[in-house]
Amino acid sequence: MTDAANTSLPRHPATAFGGGAIIGALGGLIGLGGAEFRLPILIGFFNFAALEAVILNKAMSLVVVATALPFRAGTVPFGAIADNWPIVINLLAGSLIGAWFGAGWATKLRSETLYKVIAIMLVAIAIVLMLGHDATAGQPLLTGLAQMIAGVIAGFIIGIVAALLGVAGGELLIPTLVLLFGADIKLAGSLSLAVSLPTMLVGFTRYSRDQSFSVIGRNKAFLLIMAAGSIVGTFIGGLLLGIVPNAVLLPALAIILLISAVKVWRH
Repeated sequence: MTDAANTSLPRHPATAFGGGAIIGALGGLIGLGGAEFRLPILIGFFNFAALEAVILNKAMSLVVVATALPFRAGTVPFGAIADNWPIVINLLAGSLIGAWFGAGWATKLRSETLYKVIAIMLVAIAIVLMLGHDATAGQPLLTGLAQMIAGVIAGFIIGIVAALLGVAGGELLIPTLVLLFGADIKLAGSLSLAVSLPTMLVGFTRYSRDQSFSVIGRNKAFLLIMAAGSIVGTFIGGLLLGIVPNAVLLPALAIILLISAVKVWRH
């Protein structure tokens, strides 16, 4: 048995639910599904191989995103999302292709390489979290054809990141929607989910063609219990949002991601 396996947490239901709840709470505090924090836990503490962890993370992220949309409907009704369908289509035009390519690359990378790619992306997300999360709605950065092209390119990059990490991509989508399209932050959160869901389904479909996809069947109970914990945690994190100031919260979460990146890199 390896050292990593010796230090891993047992995959008991209580451990899976508790881990999911803690991670969901972290994500809920900043309006994300917590997948960025869940992935290092799956690798570093539950001792899943990199690609298996990404696939499990993708499955749990799908559950969280699918439930988040109706949860937010009281604040941002589905009609508001439908009114902004051109923005959703614009980003999807790039993100669906990016998700397919990203998932394909992940299945072909050596495990050691994939660990390093994941670590680098976690660092990048930590930087975006610090610089982009406080973006405020205003005039769109671009208009017309330039905005459309930028939207497709941004969507493509976000689709790749979402597929490689098994995340929804909200930490990149929300600043893009606010800055590039001038969307209100609350509307941006729901539009992000509307883009994330089909993007993640495309990545998930691509992963289903790889033999590593069998990790879902082998760990079905673990997946469902941890996903349930993530949803509970996200709800709790949303309640705590008004208590923890951003000046403390964002640097702390960025540090957690950086520590996780180091752990994944050295895994």
